[in-house]
Amino acid sequence: LLFFRSQWKRAYLLLLLTMLVDLDHLLADPIFNPNRCSIGYHYLHQPLAWLAYTIALFIRPLRILAIGLLFHMLTDGIDCYLMCQNCPDCASIFDQPYKVFTYWSSRPFGC
Repeated sequence: LLFFRSQWKRAYLLLLLTMLVDLDHLLADPIFNPNRCSIGYHYLHQPLAWLAYTIALFIRPLRILAIGLLFHMLTDGIDCYLMCQNCPDCASIFDQPYKVFTYWSSRPFGC
């Protein structure tokens, strides 16, 4: 209720709709892999998609959707981070946070 006060029901519905971005998981083979990081693997979780979501922040009618999609990518990124914390191959990149995204993009199948 802090933002979009006058349109909170619309904003809430649009934020819920951003979860549909996970429909791209249905195109993966296998559909579910508990050791796979979705960042960089699924079509709507690619860096180019992130760029589109960021650009959408500046387009007023798309702003709420963009916020929801970027928040979704953030939470998926946190999931990847937590998943890879105990991975010996991943350990060295966590000392250099700016390399984390590059690493996930180059190894989309997880740790």
